[in-house]
Amino acid sequence: MTTSIFDNIISQRHLSLIDFYARWCGACGDMEPTLQRIALSLGDMVNIIRIDTDKLEHRKLVRRYNIVAVPTFILFNSGEALWRDSGIVSYETIASTIRRYAKHDIYSR
Repeated sequence: MTTSIFDNIISQRHLSLIDFYARWCGACGDMEPTLQRIALSLGDMVNIIRIDTDKLEHRKLVRRYNIVAVPTFILFNSGEALWRDSGIVSYETIASTIRRYAKHDIYSR
């Protein structure tokens, strides 16, 4: 994914959960079922975008968002980073965060 495509996605008025991961990362693999569950249960509220931090084309994004640990998750809406966490994050934590910001966005339109 190019930087310009990424910028276009996160600038939209819709929640986007960015998963900065690496294929060699055990915790990243452990998070895959959680992200799949989020996609199935909350896919109408959030886009999930996975960024492989080892790919050369993603180096600018890794630097821009100061990704020093994987997995790192950042939730965006309208270009603004609303929430950020790293490591193993529970389904409940991610889902409640998405619901909170989705609810806020509905009332602010």
